[in-house]
Amino acid sequence: MSGYPTDTARHGVAAYRLTYRTVTPDGRPTTASGLLALPRGGGHLLPTVVHGHGTLAYRGYAASVADGPDRAVSLLYASAGRAAVSPDYLGLGTGPGTHPYLDNRSAADASLDMLRAARAAAPRLGRSLDGRVHTTGFSQGGQVAMALGRTLNSGADPRFQLRGVAAVGGAYDLETSQLPGLFDGRVGPGSAVFYTAYFLTAQNRLHHLYSDPREVFRAPYANHVEELFDSNHPADQIAGKLPETLPELLTDQWYAKLRRPNGRLLAVLRSNDFTCDWKPNVPVTLYSATGDHDVPMANSHQCAQRLSAHGGSARVVDQGAVSHYAAFQRSLPEIARSFPTSP
Repeated sequence: MSGYPTDTARHGVAAYRLTYRTVTPDGRPTTASGLLALPRGGGHLLPTVVHGHGTLAYRGYAASVADGPDRAVSLLYASAGRAAVSPDYLGLGTGPGTHPYLDNRSAADASLDMLRAARAAAPRLGRSLDGRVHTTGFSQGGQVAMALGRTLNSGADPRFQLRGVAAVGGAYDLETSQLPGLFDGRVGPGSAVFYTAYFLTAQNRLHHLYSDPREVFRAPYANHVEELFDSNHPADQIAGKLPETLPELLTDQWYAKLRRPNGRLLAVLRSNDFTCDWKPNVPVTLYSATGDHDVPMANSHQCAQRLSAHGGSARVVDQGAVSHYAAFQRSLPEIARSFPTSP
C-alpha cells in the first residue's frame, strides 16, 4: 500500500475475486467480476465500503485482476476492519463484452449486484456483512458512488442501509460542467481527446449516435478508434494512436455538435446526469480540486446544488491547486478515517 495512508491499518487482509450475475444496460443477463477484501481479524459482523474505480479502458487493470491502485485502496479499507467491495463494472475484469463507459445506471446496477454477491460470499469466508454501507470512488467511480448511493437511499435492497457517501472528482454534470470544460481549457487537451473518444465509441454501442466512425472522427483515427476502446487494449497500446487535440480528432460537424449538443447526443448526456438528483438522508462529501484539469470542480458544485434542490446537502472540499489524481491522494486519508469499523 505504498503511497497510501496506513495509520488506520489494524489487520492483515484476504482478497477474493467474485464472479456474479448481473444485467447489461438493455436488461440481458450477463456476468461481472469484482474484488472482495476482508480483514483477517476484528469482529465477525462487518460494515461495508464500496469503492468505485476511475476510468479504465483495459479490462486487465481492474481491481479483481490487477495488483494496482484500486486493489491497494480496497486493502486499505479492509485492513481497518471492514468489508471492502470494488466492482470491476461491466466489460472489465473478467466480465464479457465491452465496457459501457459512463453509463451510470448500469454501473450502479452492477455495483449493487456486486454488493449482493459479497453479502452471499462473506459467510462462506467466515464473516458476515452487517448491512451498513458507505459508498466512495474516484473520477468515474465518483459518479458510481453517487449513483449507487442514490439507489441504496431509495431502498432498492432493504438488506443494505446507506450510511454515507464520499466521492472524489466525479463528472456528475456532463452537460453543463464537463462537456464545456473540453472547450474552455478547464480540461487538458490530452484528457479531452481520450475521454471524448472513449465516451463516443462506448455510447454509440448503446444509443447509435453514428453509423460510421468517419462521420465523427477524422482520418486516420476513424479507422481504429473503436478498436482501441474495446476493453482489450492497455494504455501503452492506446498511447500515440490518438491526436493531441479535439479539432484533430473530430470532424467539423461533431466538433460543433459537442460544443452545442442536441438531439440524441443531448438525450444521452442528460440520461447520465442523474447521479445527484436525490435527497440524501446521510452525510455526503464531494472532494475536488481547483487544479483538476481532468474533471473541473464545477461538477462538484453543480452536484451539491442539485442535491440541495431535492432537499439534501453535501459538503464540498477543495483540495487546492493539485491534479486530478493528487486530489484523490489528498482526500483518501480523511475518507479512510471517516468510515466505521468492526469492534
